[in-house]
Amino acid sequence: MDQSLLLVLSNLLHLHNHLDPTTSLLSTTSSSAATPSASSPTSLLSSSSAAPLLFFTIASVLSYVASSSAASANPKSKGNPNSGPSKAGPPSPSSDFSVAAFRALSTEHIWSLEPPLRDARWRSLFGLSYPVFTTVVDKLRPFIAASNLSLPSDYAVAMVLSRLAHGHSAKAVASRCSLDPFLVSKITNMVTRLLATKLYPEFIKIPVSRRRLVEATQAFEELTALPNVCGAVDGSAIKLHRLPRDRVSSSSYRCKYGYDSVLLQVVADHKKIFWDVCVKAPGATEDATHFRDSLLYNRLTSGDIVWDKVINVRGQHVRPYIVGDWCYPLMSFMMTPFNSKGTGTPAQNLFDGMLMKGRSMVVEAIRLLKGRWRILQDLNVGLNHAPQTIVACCVLHNLCQIAREPEPDTAREPDEIGAPARALESEKSFFYHGQNLRQALADELHQRLSSR
Repeated sequence: MDQSLLLVLSNLLHLHNHLDPTTSLLSTTSSSAATPSASSPTSLLSSSSAAPLLFFTIASVLSYVASSSAASANPKSKGNPNSGPSKAGPPSPSSDFSVAAFRALSTEHIWSLEPPLRDARWRSLFGLSYPVFTTVVDKLRPFIAASNLSLPSDYAVAMVLSRLAHGHSAKAVASRCSLDPFLVSKITNMVTRLLATKLYPEFIKIPVSRRRLVEATQAFEELTALPNVCGAVDGSAIKLHRLPRDRVSSSSYRCKYGYDSVLLQVVADHKKIFWDVCVKAPGATEDATHFRDSLLYNRLTSGDIVWDKVINVRGQHVRPYIVGDWCYPLMSFMMTPFNSKGTGTPAQNLFDGMLMKGRSMVVEAIRLLKGRWRILQDLNVGLNHAPQTIVACCVLHNLCQIAREPEPDTAREPDEIGAPARALESEKSFFYHGQNLRQALADELHQRLSSR
């Protein structure tokens, strides 16, 4: 405490003793330092003199001023992490703290490197280049600031991206950044929730505009020779690090590959950019069931989404459609293979081969997603936060694809296994229409390629 404040407190004490010596609280001798009798614990408050009240009031004010001064002199004090100098004082050290804390995440100062070297180093640390990183920070900063988080926005985002890119646990990140594991989990949940809610509408969009439809269908036609393909759908099991104790005995999370997981469903375009993401089912759920439970399915079957690009193929009016494997139901807006064993007619086998070539776009997109954000290879977050973490990684994947970030080396996804999906009674009209469209597309494709 400041010496001048000690002097003032000492003078107040002497003044108090002079005004009311019978209620003196302190003494210069050890013999007079005994506490009041237990039989009269309120004797000090019952005194008729106003001096004790005056002393306590002024002493409390001075003590508060002294503690505030000490905290301002030491902004890193653990007792008051949000304290800082007043507006009239010197500039706030928050910016210095931001830089120092942010640099603590890296093994070297990479700020002065040339852009190519800097971005390469940035990708190795946070999964994306510096320009893309700043884009994420700028878009999330207002929401992070509104949360009254004691850490700077760039530090919070960098810490979460580092965890997503490398798959670190909250405990490992906390040890590296000298933070409490609970705080790391809290910040991770906040940032992933913001990515999955605030940035999702901007970076994951169904292609309803004419321009996007034309671009996507033309690109898929160049790849597959199939007209009006606007996307490819697939599901992927996201492995869970562990299930909560009350879910350990549940078999609904055990996927067909033998581990506990939740199911991710995505639709990707020709650029391997996701335009729809759904995480609503445990890992044992069939792809067709998950698809039918998605918002995309409900919007397509209800006619809420109308793709205004119709072509005529052998008398059939063909609107833009999605391609998927045999685990998805055949519908007018979803084309699937005739069979999984290649035992159809030449036209059908040709169609199946081209369709699976188009489906390869979503398979590659999922491989890139898991390659960039390795936390998805062993998801070590709470089960309640798993969906938002997965969706957040999908948003970041799209940012990387839009910015044309280099594609990392990725592991091969497991081969698809499962029985062909059957049409439900409520889907009969979509199914019969899909059958006619598929056969017309197969015959037209076979005739066109055979005549070359």
